[in-house]
Amino acid sequence: MREDATEPESKLLRAWQLAVLRFAVSLDDDDRMHALGVAGEVDRLGGAVDDAFHFFRRTTAELCAAISGRGADQDGVVGRFLAQIDDVRLKCAVEAAIAKDRTPPKLVASRIKPGNDLWRGLPSRRATGT
Repeated sequence: MREDATEPESKLLRAWQLAVLRFAVSLDDDDRMHALGVAGEVDRLGGAVDDAFHFFRRTTAELCAAISGRGADQDGVVGRFLAQIDDVRLKCAVEAAIAKDRTPPKLVASRIKPGNDLWRGLPSRRATGT
């Protein structure tokens, strides 16, 4: 019966992790605010009526600052967050999103071709008789 009680909590924790991932990808202030909002919901799961329990909001603020490159002990903060993620795919996605070099994958980089080849391979108008 306890598993049924923890399912909403685990879904909300996953939503929080995904919200942090979304911020790490976009670095957008709206996504940061969304992550803080989800963190507030997780904090309320503790049953505190007042604003005394704010672990997830504080952690989210530290994470967002570290991901943005503004926080103290950035590697430690991100490392602790990564250590808490059980899903391997999610962990890899977060690691890729916060990578320092953020270079595009080689496949995407090779698609960009210099030059004006827009009409290459098409018949000319003179050849069609129009």
